[in-house]
Amino acid sequence: MHAHVILAAGQGTRMKSRLPKVLHPLLGKPMVAYAVEAALALAPERLVVVVGHGAEAVMEALEGYPVAFAKQEEQLGTAHALLQAESLLGGFPGPFLVTQGDTPLLRPETLKALLKGVEEGAGMALLTVELPDPTGYGRILRRGEEVLGNVEEKDASPEVKALKEVNAGAYAFDGFLFQALKEVRNENAAREYYLPDLIAIYRAHGKRVVAVRGEAEEALGVNTREELARVEAVLLKALRAHWMRRGVRMILPETIYLEPTVELAPDVTLWPGVVLKGRTRIGEGCQVGAYSLLEDTILEPGARVHAHTVAQGAHLFPGAEAGPFARLRPGAVLMEEAHVGNFVEVKNSRLHKGVKAGHLAYLGDAEVGAGTNIGAGVITANYDGKRKHRTEIGERAFIGSDSVLVAPVKVGNRALVGAGSVITQDVPDGALAVARGRQRNLEGYALKKLGEE
Repeated sequence: MHAHVILAAGQGTRMKSRLPKVLHPLLGKPMVAYAVEAALALAPERLVVVVGHGAEAVMEALEGYPVAFAKQEEQLGTAHALLQAESLLGGFPGPFLVTQGDTPLLRPETLKALLKGVEEGAGMALLTVELPDPTGYGRILRRGEEVLGNVEEKDASPEVKALKEVNAGAYAFDGFLFQALKEVRNENAAREYYLPDLIAIYRAHGKRVVAVRGEAEEALGVNTREELARVEAVLLKALRAHWMRRGVRMILPETIYLEPTVELAPDVTLWPGVVLKGRTRIGEGCQVGAYSLLEDTILEPGARVHAHTVAQGAHLFPGAEAGPFARLRPGAVLMEEAHVGNFVEVKNSRLHKGVKAGHLAYLGDAEVGAGTNIGAGVITANYDGKRKHRTEIGERAFIGSDSVLVAPVKVGNRALVGAGSVITQDVPDGALAVARGRQRNLEGYALKKLGEE
């Protein structure tokens, strides 16, 4: 068994943001959550997250994860941050894993390798990688396979800066850890207590320090917006490849954004610029048109979304289609073969089988029966300024263009509503409702008005 500590107390000033650095989202999930999930994959006996800047927000973001929190009141460096976890880990014999909240690409397999180094007799194991451009990282000093030390960028000479092997910020320690932390000094340019100084302390106590070589990608930390984008690009590339290997067709995959919570079936086609977020689930054979956004939306097999459609909390059944330029808000349900066309908005409404709303309509808080046709410009006026009300439309009804149905109101089966009507009373089955002024033609009036007669 082992304990794991994640350091997540830094402010991240280079992000130029009021949001704590570790809460910046990557594919819809806070950065620090990736570190927590990697840690939990190894089932630690205890998991502690050290918080500082924006502590309350970080704790709230990790609600639901089995973690304990230690607080670093002053940000005095990584070694000082780790020391704050002692009260929660007092008496635990080790080994300890220590990772950073801003290195979201670190894999559980790499953490296992670090633990193995300590389990095989080393006092300390650290993750190192070789980077073509190591700027910003602490450089590793070696004598053969032996790790001698780590020099931070701000303290490094030109010769040391030329080294390519860097400290990736992940460690494993034996039970000597908290005793060693008390020996760390802040005699450096930043007057901070550096975690890598434990290398020299462990060696001074006759303990072996080993390096575990990892993939360069894993070392990608996030200190700037550019680095955030770079890490997100790595995650996205892997996620796209995952789904394409499972039979999803992505046209111009580099333009498609999706989150790990999204589920896709074989033979789904995603056109360029598609955005898939949250608990979206797309069934076999579905197509999602270019530049559409789907969030927490379900497409049953064979449903189709055309270009530039926005669907949030919607559910489309087989054969249903929406768009282009449709908006489906939470609670929009399109049953089999229902069709919602361009510039139609649907909210908290169920459109039964075969309903057609081709263009320029608003259907809110409505139940629309099977086979009904909704004309252009139709509005269900569902809000009276205080409360929402429902509109019920029967089967195979016909609602003429530019009509307003003032809820609460019912339109019966096979009923007709004349174009331009404002319906304020129920319409019986099979009836025609016309609610508009009678047309009058005044001969010659227009010419007289223009002075042409």
